[in-house]
Amino acid sequence: MTDFLPWQQAPARHWLATRERFAHAWLIHSRPGCGQMEFALAGAASLLCESPRDGLACGECQACRWVKAGNHPDLRRIRPDDQAVREGALDVAEDAKKQPSREIRIEQIRSLLPWFNTATHRGGWRVALLYPAEALNTIAANALLKILEEPPEHTVFLLSAQAPDRLLPTLVSRCRRLTLAVPPVAESLAWLETQGVKDAAARLAAAGDAPLLALEQAQQGLPVMPAWLDLFLDQASQGGDGAVLADALQAGEPADWVDDFQRLWLDLSLCTHGLPPRYHPAQAARIKAVARGLDPAALARTADWLRDQRRLAHHPLNPKLLADHAARTLLQSVRPVRAAPKGRP
Repeated sequence: MTDFLPWQQAPARHWLATRERFAHAWLIHSRPGCGQMEFALAGAASLLCESPRDGLACGECQACRWVKAGNHPDLRRIRPDDQAVREGALDVAEDAKKQPSREIRIEQIRSLLPWFNTATHRGGWRVALLYPAEALNTIAANALLKILEEPPEHTVFLLSAQAPDRLLPTLVSRCRRLTLAVPPVAESLAWLETQGVKDAAARLAAAGDAPLLALEQAQQGLPVMPAWLDLFLDQASQGGDGAVLADALQAGEPADWVDDFQRLWLDLSLCTHGLPPRYHPAQAARIKAVARGLDPAALARTADWLRDQRRLAHHPLNPKLLADHAARTLLQSVRPVRAAPKGRP
């Protein structure tokens, strides 16, 4: 990909206008699903382009063709193995028991050292693209920090991140930060429609105004409201012991369903204050029915609990135990507390 997304072109031109005084390391971050990785890759292509147009990659020169083909000698993409597998750049390991790593390892950082010692292909920039930067394990992050303390000549590091707070503060301090704003809703909707997404407005709302996340979910054929949220609303309004909900949660990735419940919890909280739901406006009647009579403070405590689970979502000690506990906790938290009969404490 050598082109910036439509909502990125204006900030990209401003960013690239000072390439003569360009920082040697940039931390590019935004909300998940808003295109920070795509921005970084298009930025790398623009830095390497031999005939930039208004600062952006032309898409036609030899350098741009190499970037598109994934074989530009002055561009290195450092990402976890599982990300490379999803991109089709790495074959799945023959040993089915060996899962592709979700971390950026020190071996990947060390592999850059010989590259730094060679001349750039045509005397221009050399670009190292790392994403997601929060996947750097501690050892790899420290190794990268040492490189950034004495950066190689003619080299730019582009670190793409969704959660910069999870990076080493010392590493962040060595980078210039570039924060990408959430694109305007109208611009996102127009872009989603050009991609053939149906129910674009509902999908964009459910994705928190993140257009790439909305597109990904549409391409995967996922419902606008995830199945576990649909089950939860049914069981919360009709009663249930949570066993069916626990099975649905166990079948999914904890990071996914925790994120989804965090969005639903905001909708519930808004409804307790008489406000419309933010993420699932099409389900307003169901959400309001569940929210009726709930204590906002109790909802806030469960929101805090969900935030704690989000930190551990990628490393659950026991997925079944987590799913069972989550189903019970979430359902119990939306059952209104009945007042004690008169005359009883």
